[in-house]
Order: sequence, then C-alpha cells, then structure tokens
Amino acid sequence: MTRRQRRLTFLLGGLGVLAVAVTLVFVALGDRVLFFYSPTEAKAKGVPVGETINLGGLVAKGSVAHPGGAEVTFKVTDGQQDATVTYSGDLPDLFREGQGVVITGAFRADGVFAADKVLAKHDEKYMPPEVARALKERGLWQEGGKTQ
Repeated sequence: MTRRQRRLTFLLGGLGVLAVAVTLVFVALGDRVLFFYSPTEAKAKGVPVGETINLGGLVAKGSVAHPGGAEVTFKVTDGQQDATVTYSGDLPDLFREGQGVVITGAFRADGVFAADKVLAKHDEKYMPPEVARALKERGLWQEGGKTQ
C-alpha cells in the first residue's frame, strides 16, 4: 500500500467509526432530544417518576395558588390534558395565567410535577416554537400570540 492509500483507508475508517458513534448516541437518547414534553405527551409516553424532564404548555387560567410560604401551585395545559405543578421559589416576572412556560423538574408518585426551574416567555408576542406548534395542532394558538 502506498502512503496515500493508507491515509485514505485511515480517513474512511475514522469516518465509519464516527458514524457508528453518532448513531449509537441518537439511539440511546431516543425521546430525550425533545426540548420538552406537553402534558399529553408526558402521560402518553409514561415518563417515569423521578426522571427529570422539561414540561411545556400554557399556565391554565384560574389555576395559580399560593398555599403558603414561597410555594406556588398551578396547572400547565396543552388543551387536552393538564399537569399540576408545584414550585418553591421566585417565579419569573413575566409568569402569569394564559402564558407559555417551560418547566424543568420531575413527576412525583402522586402525579404532581415538582418543578426545579420555571421559564416564562420573554415578551407578549413570543411563544416557544414547540409550544406554539403543539397548541396550533389543537386549535388553541393563533399567530400573533393569542390563545382562544
């Protein structure tokens, strides 16, 4: 084999190994490559108790309650299903009912989503693209940021 042929063989072998590695990573990650689950998707996929995920949707109107201290409970909805969320800490300034949120946390054994982090939209017209798409599919979101 000439020097050029060895280089080419080494390069092609390296690309093959890289392709196999990337494929294995994507197979191992599976659904975890999603930015967030809607409440309906989380229940349909049977997300295990205690597994940290991102949950997204709209804060259901009339669902925000402050039972005591820094704890707040509210419901996140995608129009089909709701998920009850509990969070201890300061909420973002833009957090309010009817607005889009993405929450990081895990479901407890009682079905309540215990949130570690709450992210709210940054202005009145912004909605995370994944949330907007999920709500549009259900007929609950219109262009321009209006919910029905």
